[in-house]
Amino acid sequence: MIEARRLHILRAVADHRTVTAAAAALYLTPSAVSQQLTALEQETGHRLVERGAKGVRLTPAGEILLGHTNAVLAQLERAEAELAAYGSGEAGTVTVAAFATGIAQVVAPAVARLASRAPGIRIRVQDAEGDASLPMVLDRQVDVAVAVEYRGAPSADDPRLTHVPLYAEPFDAVVPVGHRLADGAEVPLAELAKDPWIGPYPGNPCHDVVVLACESAGFQPRLEHSSDDFRAVVALASADAGVALVPRSALRGMDLTGVVVRPVDGVAPTRRVFAAVRRGAEQHPLIRPVLQALGEAAQA
Repeated sequence: MIEARRLHILRAVADHRTVTAAAAALYLTPSAVSQQLTALEQETGHRLVERGAKGVRLTPAGEILLGHTNAVLAQLERAEAELAAYGSGEAGTVTVAAFATGIAQVVAPAVARLASRAPGIRIRVQDAEGDASLPMVLDRQVDVAVAVEYRGAPSADDPRLTHVPLYAEPFDAVVPVGHRLADGAEVPLAELAKDPWIGPYPGNPCHDVVVLACESAGFQPRLEHSSDDFRAVVALASADAGVALVPRSALRGMDLTGVVVRPVDGVAPTRRVFAAVRRGAEQHPLIRPVLQALGEAAQA
């Protein structure tokens, strides 16, 4: 008989590619993870993982079992959801991980909606970039992620997750007030090819949006200054340190002294924001109202 908790460990190892990283995500010791993998191999009668200098990879038998693992764990999430519904599920805590502007845009309004509509649901919010929040959901560290599409992100049909689209927003060009393009109604990105750039660090989903937009305009941005805090990005632009692309919602309420904000000429770079939960958990009586409130906040 295969134990479900060992399947969860197998998926964590497949996701993180090393026993040490999987153990850290699951709050276990590496030796405990290794022991559980060995036990799983004994249960199945197959070698499931291969260890190498660069980490761990699944064997063909491990890949077969991983496919079934995703289906089994999703079904267990559905079972928990139905049992919670049977027991009313009117009170409990849901943990939501989201990036800063996502918190301001949809999470905080959703918390306010739930306070009056479902006072028994307590929301705990954690600030996490989109590329960090999805692994947190898969590792059961949080229940819901508000994330951004990015290169390498799990796709909408990933068998481990259920995606709920929330909103899409354009990036605007931010240039110093004395910039040669400051007086135009729109900013052609190609005209910024020789400028120094300010932007998020690689790994931040917004970094991918900026780089892909510039590549589409025919150049690689010369990123001289890096910050994941858009307030810092705008402050550097106001100091004439360079130009930037910033999500429109991140500019709301910000001190824009010293800069000019203009839409991008042509097709604007866009970030697409979605909520994600472990597949099968979307019908949990605690999680379903949270997803509904997030969707309503996004539409508003």
